[in-house]
Amino acid sequence: MSLSPSAPNGDLGFVSLVGAGPGDPDLLTVKAVKRIRTADVIVYDRLVSQEILDLASPTAEMVYVGKQLDHHFVPQPDINQILVDQAKLGKHVVRLKGGDPFIFGRGGEELQSLAAENLPFEVVPGITAAVGCTAYAGIPLTHRDHAQSVQFITGHLKQHGEDIDWPSLAHSNHTLVFYMGLKQCPQIQANLVSNGLDDATPCAIIERGATPQQRVLTGKLVELAILAEQAISPSLIVVGSVTELHQELAWFTPEPY
Repeated sequence: MSLSPSAPNGDLGFVSLVGAGPGDPDLLTVKAVKRIRTADVIVYDRLVSQEILDLASPTAEMVYVGKQLDHHFVPQPDINQILVDQAKLGKHVVRLKGGDPFIFGRGGEELQSLAAENLPFEVVPGITAAVGCTAYAGIPLTHRDHAQSVQFITGHLKQHGEDIDWPSLAHSNHTLVFYMGLKQCPQIQANLVSNGLDDATPCAIIERGATPQQRVLTGKLVELAILAEQAISPSLIVVGSVTELHQELAWFTPEPY
């Protein structure tokens, strides 16, 4: 059953929190495409491609609220308020986020603002970057010979990394995926090694994953900070022996530089 984005509370609008996936527009869900095409207002992030935005109706109002490293174009409370204000005008609003909105996307915070105002909403999940980008890089997150578990970690670390339980991450049969961690690679490397992970552990940085500009940098954990100096944002950091499979399983051919 496909729920329709109707407004059950009289003149109130409706907000669809939609995941745009990791980059390739063909990875959008069918429901995501439907919501984008019928939206009155689309509030979108920096990582949403123009190809995806082009699916919107020509009459849709496009509101850019993208964030990037060290610069927030629109503060999060203001984004929350935009969603509330537009819904109160009776509009169908699509809040469009790269990847999945509930995985390091602040989607929960935005929905809490809507819930506090008794505004109706729905969630349309998307393929998160850890799944999509590693798949396009030929890096399985789990593998019987390499990793029996996987963990997603935000790279937005507090000073000295006191918000991360580093000893729990330093296991050889484990895959670690760090979101938004390019600038923090020196601290990631140092904390993992100091807590017992072998500095020869394979790792990879997937730059602009699942797009025609994808690039994959591979090396050892001891080289992670150096690799990061060669990469640009957005990038995903993967630590674990599964990254060794990139050379064997890489299937996606990005555009030549």
